[in-house]
Amino acid sequence: MHFKVSEIVNALHAPAVDEKFADREVTGVTFDSRQIKPGMLFVPLAGERDGHEFVPAAIAGGAAATFWAADHTENIPQDFPVIQVPDPLTAMWDLSAHYLHKINPKVVAVTGSNGKTTTKDMVATILATQYNVAKTYANYNNEIGLPYTILNAPTNTEVLVLEMGMDRPGQIAHMTKLAQPDVAVITMIGEAHIEFFGTRAKIADAKMEIVQGLSADGTFIYNGDEPLLRERAEKVPQKKRTFGDGPSNDLYPISVQPAPQQTQFVTNKWSDVTFTIPMMGEYNIFNALAAIQVARQFHVLPEKIAQALRKFVPTANRAQWLKGDDGEQILSDVYNSNPTAVKDVLHDFVQVPTTGQRIIVLGDMLELGDHAAALHAGLAQSIDPRQIQQVFLYGNEMQALAAALADKYGAAGLHYYPTGDQSQLIKDLQATIHNPDLVLLKGSHGMHLENVLAKL
Repeated sequence: MHFKVSEIVNALHAPAVDEKFADREVTGVTFDSRQIKPGMLFVPLAGERDGHEFVPAAIAGGAAATFWAADHTENIPQDFPVIQVPDPLTAMWDLSAHYLHKINPKVVAVTGSNGKTTTKDMVATILATQYNVAKTYANYNNEIGLPYTILNAPTNTEVLVLEMGMDRPGQIAHMTKLAQPDVAVITMIGEAHIEFFGTRAKIADAKMEIVQGLSADGTFIYNGDEPLLRERAEKVPQKKRTFGDGPSNDLYPISVQPAPQQTQFVTNKWSDVTFTIPMMGEYNIFNALAAIQVARQFHVLPEKIAQALRKFVPTANRAQWLKGDDGEQILSDVYNSNPTAVKDVLHDFVQVPTTGQRIIVLGDMLELGDHAAALHAGLAQSIDPRQIQQVFLYGNEMQALAAALADKYGAAGLHYYPTGDQSQLIKDLQATIHNPDLVLLKGSHGMHLENVLAKL
């Protein structure tokens, strides 16, 4: 991002600021005064506290200018470029649209119930082999994160890779109409956020909103194994490409070689190229296939794709192997959780050989609403005492799974802890785990199993 204050004022049709500030350079944006750096524009957003309270701290930190809501008539900073707008968040959206038009990159938009962050990161890693690429930071994938990502993209960005999350209908539609992607990707449809939507069909409808902003000559890439997507894709007039498990898809694996630290596969398109991703889990192949399909739209050679995927660095706590204090191997997958994701990681975890015990630590899967008890209990079908010797369950919702496993496991192998009893969970895990055990940690981010991980 690179603006003069006067350009921001003009782009937003805002009241003029003092002429002595008109040529001041603005080189970034933030809504968090703790992250302010000299030259940044500060956006005071409404949250638990009014963001306007933090404007003095932003100014002290070197902010070049600040938005200011017009209905805030008190404590307006003096002798400083204050850009008055009806609403700071809307102004950030409008400015990001102006900036996107100004730098004019190709845009890739990614959504899905599982795998969207990993796919976004894979796409960015591959395309960076021959383009200047910017991408959504961490999981800044909502109405605040999207304009934040756009405005902080360097002016020489050629491809912008944007992750789009949601928890209600209309959210992705709003974001895709701003981004106007050239390529839109849906990784899969699961049960995530079913609390807000009620059915997987309605989740599919919400995810399909991503094509509402897709350019007329753009490409829609989706998981062709999902009937809900195949049915809805028929109405999409743009070019379509699928990935999945079987030959009905445009791109699919013809051989797979799983291993604890990596997964190798060959696709139907290039039988002489072996792709390697440094992640356990056959389910991650489909994230890679989605990324490969995107790369094909940008004419990246398969050899370059393979080289980039070998060097791919996944986001922390996503199928990440770590070594515990007692020498045990820990598979940390505590970033988020839903039934599909848990079943997938369990399927691969039990295939990792060990001379010790396999121990799983599962936290509540949040945002499942009225379906929560049944979906938690349903995980029992994927948990076998012959493969997993110790089960630790944390959270009020996990009580349903504990009840479903009671007949399979005795008290020595099944351990349940209600929400808030994490300290006892940690103590019992530390007393149970030894080298050479394998440990899996999986739960929704709101259960904060990363604290358990840190203690191990």
